[in-house]
Amino acid sequence: MGGETHPPGRATLEDVARAAGVSLATVDRVVNRREGVRAKTIARVEAAVAKLGYRADVAAARLARGQTFRFAFVLPTGSNTFMMNLTEQVQRAADWLAGQRGFIDVLHVDVFDPDALTAALERLSPAYAGVATIALDHPRVRAAIDELMERNVAVVTLVSDAPSSRRLHYVGIDNPAAGRTAATLMGRFLVGRKGPVAVIAGSLSLRDHAERQFGFHQILSSEYPELTALPALEGRDDSERTQVLTAELLERHPDLLGIYSAGAGNRGIAAALEASGRAREVVWIAHELTQHTRRFLVRGTIDAIINQDPGHEARSAARVLLAHCAGEPISPDQERIRIDIFLRDNLP
Repeated sequence: MGGETHPPGRATLEDVARAAGVSLATVDRVVNRREGVRAKTIARVEAAVAKLGYRADVAAARLARGQTFRFAFVLPTGSNTFMMNLTEQVQRAADWLAGQRGFIDVLHVDVFDPDALTAALERLSPAYAGVATIALDHPRVRAAIDELMERNVAVVTLVSDAPSSRRLHYVGIDNPAAGRTAATLMGRFLVGRKGPVAVIAGSLSLRDHAERQFGFHQILSSEYPELTALPALEGRDDSERTQVLTAELLERHPDLLGIYSAGAGNRGIAAALEASGRAREVVWIAHELTQHTRRFLVRGTIDAIINQDPGHEARSAARVLLAHCAGEPISPDQERIRIDIFLRDNLP
């Protein structure tokens, strides 16, 4: 058969230079958008790039330039299982990122405390090119994020957002939609019944928890008026605290129909429900599929779990920071974090 062929596998700059009939230096100028090349030559090189399917090896290019990036991931202290899973996934993302000439340091902070979170952001080393942080939507935290952005340190909010800050990107689910989803599930599980439903959040100063509560009330009040949402309780994602709150809740409201847990501390809620003997009566919608919530779902204490994938979030935050610092595009569809709904029947 006629026509030029090229070796199988990934095309190189040398392949492009041969196909275009120009020097390697000329191809390098065209690919890296540098000046000094005639329009006709640029067209020949771009045609060769398209024909051969050439894709730049950006990691190799960064290595050749001696370019590296260091990022800080600011994650919560405590025993929140989802956040522990997120930390593990960030460490896995760090292994991938190292191959891209990017490096991650994980810092643990009490993210429920705006002063502690602000101080951690303000103390970050100038060596960091970017930061991914669980955010509080608090004036001091927003100011710290804005200051980092002013210093050309890219900030990505992770799981919980601070949307009025100047942060670069938010990586997480649509939390009002998650709350609306929980309310729809609650309404359908409790169809035909009338009575109170409780909301237990970690902290309403966390944007994700506040937005979930908002979405939940939005649907419950408009579409299921026979169900009455009680004032939200805050358990600070602590199992002992949520156990006490849930036990008191069940004692005060013997007619309680459901619980929406918008945060963590689910082991405490499960313990209180099971101790009361009402675990099969009260419909419980929770967040995040962990080793503990999986067990509660299987045995029927939890009725449904709304989940976000911590692995996807860790990888997305790393990709977004690296792409921004390297001046490369991101794919919005790839970085969109979806809402999963798990029942006992569709557990992965």
